[in-house]
Amino acid sequence: MSHELVDVLIIGAGPAGCVSAAHLINKGVNVKIIEKSKFPRYVIGESLLPRCMDHFEEVGLLECLKAKGFEKKHGARFLRKKEICTFDFSVKHSEGWDWTWQVPRDEFDNTLAIEVQKKGVEIAFESEVTAVWFEGSISTVTIIDTNGNKKTITAKYIIDSSGYGRVLPRLLDLDKPSALPKHSSIFAQVKDINKPEGYEGTMITFDIIDTQVWFWMIPFSNGNTSIGFVGPTEFINSFEGSTTEALTEMIKLSEYYKDRFEGVDFLFEPKKIQNFSKSVKQLHGQGYVLTGNSTEFLDPVFSSGVTFATESGLLAAKLVEKELKGETVNWDKEYTEYIAQGVAVFSTYVAEWYTGNLQKLFFHQPENKEIKKQICSVLAGYVWDKTNPFVSKHNRIVKSVAHLIDMEVAAAKK
Repeated sequence: MSHELVDVLIIGAGPAGCVSAAHLINKGVNVKIIEKSKFPRYVIGESLLPRCMDHFEEVGLLECLKAKGFEKKHGARFLRKKEICTFDFSVKHSEGWDWTWQVPRDEFDNTLAIEVQKKGVEIAFESEVTAVWFEGSISTVTIIDTNGNKKTITAKYIIDSSGYGRVLPRLLDLDKPSALPKHSSIFAQVKDINKPEGYEGTMITFDIIDTQVWFWMIPFSNGNTSIGFVGPTEFINSFEGSTTEALTEMIKLSEYYKDRFEGVDFLFEPKKIQNFSKSVKQLHGQGYVLTGNSTEFLDPVFSSGVTFATESGLLAAKLVEKELKGETVNWDKEYTEYIAQGVAVFSTYVAEWYTGNLQKLFFHQPENKEIKKQICSVLAGYVWDKTNPFVSKHNRIVKSVAHLIDMEVAAAKK
């Protein structure tokens, strides 16, 4: 069995892993990525938030993405029957980017991977981590490639960016149940032959079927569109037949989109993810740190997945670099507490979405422009900006404003 030594080993070549690797290679750290898949490969999570643009820019990955001409995302639209609520990222409380992208993740992730390889990072594709152990300050993994070849890699630090693969949580028994309700999703892509021209054809939209069930529609610049449903697991599983038959039947629930997608062929057999919310017992340990979906996955309703991946990936890389220099890192305070704050904010919004409270704020008329700006900042991913009361008071402010709306509605009926 062959053996290799690196400073930092990253598991996973998605956005979290590539941002981590780009930062480290920029700082002269010897880094290698192990990736189970062969790129390009399909993965869900096609809508980004403006906050992640800061990360791509900081590590030198922005220009390669701009060159791809991905569909620009300037906000998001929410529909509920005949009600419409549109958020414009240029009208928000926090400073920062006012646009991002809607991307086919196979092309997007492959672009990032190619760029970090150009920077000098080696990526071992089609290689799987099968074991890990720690001895003092040294971390060692065993990997096996598609030809059955085994090798060990020793590193001073492991960054787990394996996403849905959740490599270290599985191998180290770090998984724990999510506090969020059990929801599932079913989704596919279509060649959007009925796509309208202009704004209507480019805007990411969430069509609310009821408080618990919603439909997403994410157009790409290549003419394809991602569509999918999210709802309680028992609802998603109540549709009989194949996933193609189930999603075809579900589309009829969307009054707004059923005609646009009726009879349109799926580009692949629709996929289903059951009980997608995940959590972990800890985010770091001696010799390793978890990033992205290897840590927490909340819910796709606010498209926070890639932003948490790049936020945690960049912060983890910076702290690992600091420790490699011999500086002291307080991982609990500098990493866990920081990431936990962002997770807590988005968890509140996910929970209040499904209670219906957040939907009351979205669709209440006349709208409060200041409140809308503050909520827009959260939806743009700026969940660490404590000057925003909808961040600093997230655990009570949504409920409080929803209660005031209920009182106002009740008074109007008298």
